[in-house]
Amino acid sequence: MEFFVDKNSVVREIWGKGDTILFIFAGASAEFAVNKAVDWLYFTGRLPADPLGRLFSTVAYARHIVFLEKEAACRAIDKIAAIHADVEATRRATIPAWAYRDVLFMLIYYSIVSFELLERQLTLEEKEEVFNVFYRVGSRMGLKELPGNYTAWLLMRSEHLKQDIQKSHYTVDLYQQYRKHLGPLRFQLLKEAQILVVPEEVNQLLGLGKIPLLRPVLKLYKLSRKLRLDGLLKKLILPSAYEDKIKELDYAPY
Repeated sequence: MEFFVDKNSVVREIWGKGDTILFIFAGASAEFAVNKAVDWLYFTGRLPADPLGRLFSTVAYARHIVFLEKEAACRAIDKIAAIHADVEATRRATIPAWAYRDVLFMLIYYSIVSFELLERQLTLEEKEEVFNVFYRVGSRMGLKELPGNYTAWLLMRSEHLKQDIQKSHYTVDLYQQYRKHLGPLRFQLLKEAQILVVPEEVNQLLGLGKIPLLRPVLKLYKLSRKLRLDGLLKKLILPSAYEDKIKELDYAPY
């Protein structure tokens, strides 16, 4: 059986660990808030109504594809493209091509930085592998003007960060929703996690701060994994309503 991502791929290692995915989630939640196309996420009303659930579903879908057999993964990607096409038809407008690329670029970027934060430095070859997996996702979706390799992606990612992000009333509202759904303590933990992974351009717009108070805690967290207490810490980070989703993050189904 041929899988979309090889069983020995570092991408499976990255997306098979719940704590790594939580940092991917944290970074994406910040960058979504300042993306110039965030209004598309508000159009259906689902994002402000349940921002954590909406972001979880985005991350979960990407994770699902990573572990699927090739044909099933392609069907899942096609379904994503069809959902977006329906939203475009309802709004009678087209999601900008750069906005699609931005989301794809987020998955590449936060996969790399989150894994390196919690585990180890990736080799250039492994980074290329991460890029190639999501390049194939983008190609299947029919995205145009994708960079051809990891080096070209670095340049395009830099340009996108200069052109495609801004602080808007959507940014303010979305962070208010994060605080509402997380509560003050968990909301602060989210922002501390974001400091550790988001690019400087995103940090500046959000005013997250320069000193990551969470960094010393990471040593304790890594120790807790060895003692198998990390599940307790995850429950502290996210509300109990998402307990089942948190457990699923540590389960590689295929």
